[in-house]
Amino acid sequence: MAAELHVELVAADRSVWSGEATLVVARTTSGDIGVMPGHQPLLGVLESGPVTIRTSDGGTVVAAVHGGFISFADDKLSLLAEIAELADEIDVQRAERALERAKSDTDAASERRAEVRLRAVAAH
Repeated sequence: MAAELHVELVAADRSVWSGEATLVVARTTSGDIGVMPGHQPLLGVLESGPVTIRTSDGGTVVAAVHGGFISFADDKLSLLAEIAELADEIDVQRAERALERAKSDTDAASERRAEVRLRAVAAH
């Protein structure tokens, strides 16, 4: 059996995804990071961006994550996000409308959230 790590992706309001994985890629304030089994312990601040999880069964889970923390020790990875949603939960048309609205309102934070949601869908 290949080495695995246990992943918990949790938003402020719910558990988003939990399972075994071989690789997780996330964006932190220090840049993009890939975590595999046996990685050195870490604690970091998540930036808004897609999180990609390569599951143990060969699948891929992509989520749009907006802020939070990442923690890894003893092959357990926790992603504690302010907001997180799986790519297959995202309504693309709604995200596109939100992006247009944010651009016209010059709302940079809303624009960034909409862009991340659309990037997560594209990566999925």
